[in-house]
Amino acid sequence: SKSLGNGIDPLDVIAQYGTDALRLTLSIGNAPGNDMRFSEEKITASRNFCNKIWNAARFILMNLGENPPAPGLPEQLYTEDKWLLSQYNRLVAEVTDNLDKFELGVAAGKLYDFTWDVFCDWYIELAKARLSGEETDAQGARQVLVHVLTGILSLLHPFMPFITEEIYQTLHGGTGALIVAPWPLHDPALDFPEDERDFDMVVRAIKAIRAARLSADVPPSRKTSLYILTEYPAPFEASSAFFTRLASASSVHVGSHFELSDAVQVLTPEARILLPVDELVDREKEIARLKREQEKAQKQLEAIELKLQNENFVSRAPAAVVEAERARLAAARELLQNIATSLSQYQK
Repeated sequence: SKSLGNGIDPLDVIAQYGTDALRLTLSIGNAPGNDMRFSEEKITASRNFCNKIWNAARFILMNLGENPPAPGLPEQLYTEDKWLLSQYNRLVAEVTDNLDKFELGVAAGKLYDFTWDVFCDWYIELAKARLSGEETDAQGARQVLVHVLTGILSLLHPFMPFITEEIYQTLHGGTGALIVAPWPLHDPALDFPEDERDFDMVVRAIKAIRAARLSADVPPSRKTSLYILTEYPAPFEASSAFFTRLASASSVHVGSHFELSDAVQVLTPEARILLPVDELVDREKEIARLKREQEKAQKQLEAIELKLQNENFVSRAPAAVVEAERARLAAARELLQNIATSLSQYQK
C-alpha cells in the first residue's frame, strides 16, 4: 500500500539478495490466483540455495582436473549413479509437465528439493571417495556429476537465469550459451526403479543411524560396529563403504541373526540395525557424568523441598508461586528417577 508506506522496492531486494534469489522466492510456493506472503526468511533461503549450487559447481570444477570428462554418461554405472539418474530422469519429466501446465511453484519446489537434498547433500558426498580413487572410477563419477549438474542448470534456468548461465558457461569452457541449449528430455533408458529402491534402503538406514547417534550425543569421530539384520542383504553388503564414510561405522556386518546382549536398536522399514553400547559410548565416562548430574539434581531437589517445608513461604507466597515450586519439585524427582534408570543400565 502506497498510503501505508509498507511497499517493498524489488530493486532494494535485488541489491541485497540478488535477482535470482528474488525470482526463485516469487516462484516457489506460488499458485495461480493465490496471494503470497513475502518474508525475509524466504528470500534468505533462496539466496542460500544459490550459494549451495555455486559451491557444488565449484567443487565439481575443482575435481575435473586437466582432463575434463567426455560428454554423456560412462558405460559402467554404479548403484549410486543409477539411484541419482533415475530420480533426475523422473524430475525432468515432472518439471517439464509442470511448466507446460504453468505450475511454476510446484516445478520450482521439486527442483529445490532434488538439487539440495539428493544431488548436493547425498550424491556429491557419495562420489567423493571415487573422485579420490582409481582414475577410471573417478572419471565415471565426474561424467555423472557434470551430466546431472548441466541438466539441473537447464531446468533451473527459467527461474534463475543469471547464476545458471554463469555456471553453465564456466562448466563447458565458454562454448555455447545455456539460454539456447537444448531442453533436457526424459530418457527411458535412465529409469532404474530396482536400483533406486535398493539404494533408498541404504539412504534410509544411514539417516536413521545418524539420527540415533545425534540423539545420544555421540560425536562423529567415535566409530562403532554396525550389525544389520535384514531380508535384503545385497544392497547393504554392497554399500558397506558408505556406512563407513557417512555413518561413522568401524565395521559393517549384514545377516539375519546376531547375538548382542547390549545394543542400541535403529529401525527402518527394511532393516534392524544394532550398535553396541560399549562402542557407542565410553561406559566409565558416562557413569561418571551421570553421577555428577545425579549429585546436582539431588541438591536442587533438597533446596526445593526445604523451601516448601518453610511454613512462612507456603502461607505468605502467592498461590501461583507455591504451585510453581511444587511443579519444580515433581520435575526434579522425575529427573532423578530418569538418571537412576540410566545409571542402572550402564552399571549392569
